Amino acid sequence: MTDRRLWSYKDIAAHIHVQPDTVRSYRKHGLLPPPDHVEGGKPYWYADTVRSWVASRPRNRNR
Repeated sequence: MTDRRLWSYKDIAAHIHVQPDTVRSYRKHGLLPPPDHVEGGKPYWYADTVRSWVASRPRNRNR
């Protein structure tokens, strides 16, 4: 079953335990996948897109 809920910067930040500005920075530096949807100029990602991205990220060894 796919999770098609749309997540904002705030939702992604909560999922990966960072501040929303950190997620914005990831996008600015090309570290976040392209948004699945843009509404009113605001980007949104499907929950499944975010989970796949998180699974593919290199791990921080100091955490």
